[in-house]
Amino acid sequence: MGEDDRRTGTPRAVYVISVAAELAGMHPQTLRFYERKGLVDPSRTEGGNRRYSEADIQRLRHVAALTAAGLNLEGAKRVLELEAELRAVRAELERVRAEAREAVERTHRRYRRDLVPLRQATVLWRQAQERKN
Repeated sequence: MGEDDRRTGTPRAVYVISVAAELAGMHPQTLRFYERKGLVDPSRTEGGNRRYSEADIQRLRHVAALTAAGLNLEGAKRVLELEAELRAVRAELERVRAEAREAVERTHRRYRRDLVPLRQATVLWRQAQERKN
């Protein structure tokens, strides 16, 4: 199983192409083809050899599931792009919601300090007019 880089927290690319292909249930040539099509972007060693991370393996499996469901490779690529966009939008939405919650809480804390008890009874406007006359 792939490990995370302790410094960055990102998945380390540790699998050579033959192992990655076996884990993904594909032929190594398929992985090369998917790379040319932009479906996966493995890391490279200084010597230029491909190294796949656990995230790359999961992505390859996802592409396989999409194509098995009837999508062509362009369709699968578009689905992957839209899923990434959706994750980014959801993250932004959660950030904005957290900011809004904090703003509401700050406002409520400020109002609580400003509130003072009112010791007068509420009187309807007509009743107040009748008392004046």
